[in-house]
Formats: sequence, structure tokens, C-alpha cells
Amino acid sequence: MGLTFGTDLSGKVAVVTGAGGVLCGMFARTLSEAGAAVALLDINEEAAAKAADEITRLGGRAVAYRADVMDKEELESVHARVLAQLGPCDILVNGAGGNQACANTAKDYFEMGDIEADVVTFFDLKCEGIERVLNLNFMGPLLTSQVFAKDMVGREGCNILNISSASARTGLTRIPIYSGAEAALSNFTQWLSVHFAKAGIRVNAIAPGFFVTKQNERLLYDEDGAPTERTAKVLAATPMERFGRPEELNGALLFLLNNEAAGFITGVVLPVDGGFSAYSGV
Repeated sequence: MGLTFGTDLSGKVAVVTGAGGVLCGMFARTLSEAGAAVALLDINEEAAAKAADEITRLGGRAVAYRADVMDKEELESVHARVLAQLGPCDILVNGAGGNQACANTAKDYFEMGDIEADVVTFFDLKCEGIERVLNLNFMGPLLTSQVFAKDMVGREGCNILNISSASARTGLTRIPIYSGAEAALSNFTQWLSVHFAKAGIRVNAIAPGFFVTKQNERLLYDEDGAPTERTAKVLAATPMERFGRPEELNGALLFLLNNEAAGFITGVVLPVDGGFSAYSGV
């Protein structure tokens, strides 16, 4: 069992979206270790079930649910099931998200001749891809918060924690839509924290820097395991000169959800990025 940094979530119900993934699956385990009953939501029900089984095997209480965070009707149905099986939501971790290749440019910089060449430029980005990435990373957390925060209003000590990104602060090359969506999520975190300030709900976010996951592994390493050019750029812009380890996000997670340690903190977006957001490149 991992360290819980003194955060006791006994008697709490935590809902984690994207819980079939590496980082959010870890968040679910960490919340369970701190005493919470955990609802693991993911569009990939099999992955969520696998993560829930591991928590159960370790002695925790966890239930997996298939959920598309862009489908409010499905979220309402899942919410009813969570309420019946685990109880009202005290903690919501909005972790479902990610980028898709259809919303990326092929190069960092536009050059004359790219339009005529077989190169995906800014001008080639299709509405469908743009909407998909925007909806997943911004509309998803918004809709999920609409559904599950109904359990929280008027009850002291409830928390919403959004998982933003280092790309929210400064747009990263090649991923304009993902960067914009994460910036919107960070801004929404601040707005929602004010909106719910008198309702007993604290709203904060974590902005991870670069962590190697299944989703970005091929972007950072070739199939033979050699680092890509993108990796060299990332590490050159990260003062600590390494990728983060997933467990290094647990401290921020548990601190922000600790109502004694962070009870007067709301509306913050906490970078966990090895100095990436602080470095000017000079």
C-alpha cells in the first residue's frame, strides 16, 4: 500500500473518470488506500473493471462503470447506479481526456510550400477532430460535474479535482486543440470554484507535465525504445531533465483533497511538471 500523506477519506465516496487509464487508475487506487469507496468510470469498461478488481483484491471497495463523459444521459444513468451502490459523491476527479492525432499538425512551424505538400497543417484540421478533442477534454468534465456535483451542494467538505495539463499554460507545438481545451478546463476550474464557494465545494486542478503513459508512449519513444525527437525537446524544456513518475502526482492529489491541509484552497491549478511551466527556455 502506498503513502496517503495523512489524508483520511474514510466514509467518502470518490468518483474517478478515465479510471481505466494509467494515471487515473492510480488515482482510484490511492483514494481507496486513503479510505474512500471508489466508482471507476471509463468508456472502456473492461479496463475500469480490471482496475476495480485490483482495488478490491487489496481490500478496498470499488465498482467499475462504463461511462462516456460526453453523453449526459449516460452519466445520469451511471450516477443513479453509483448513488444506489456506494452513496452520494463526495469527491469527483475529472480525469477522462486526452489528445487525438486528427487534431494535430504534422510540424511545429508552418512553412511556405506545406499547403501543396503532403503535410497536415493548421489549415487541414477538420471540424470533427477539433470537436472531438474539445468535447472530451472540456465538455466531458463540465457535464460530469453537472451530474455528480448535485450530490455535493450544501454538504461541507466536498471536492472537485480536474486533471488539466502543462499545455494549458503555454500551448505546445503540434497540439493546438488539446492545448486550447486544457486551457479552457483550467479557466473553468477557477470559475467553478467561485460559483460553488458558498455551497461547500472546493474546486481545484492538477496540471501534470510529461508522464509516460500508453497514450503518449509512441510519441516519446520509437518501437525499439529509442527516445524520439519530441522527447529530446521535452527534456530540454524540463529543468529536472526527466519525465515524471505517476506516483509523484499522488501528493498533489491527496493534499488538495485534504480538507484540513487545504481547506482554504480553491480555484488553484497546481503544476506537477519538474519545472516545465517555470522555465522560459533561456
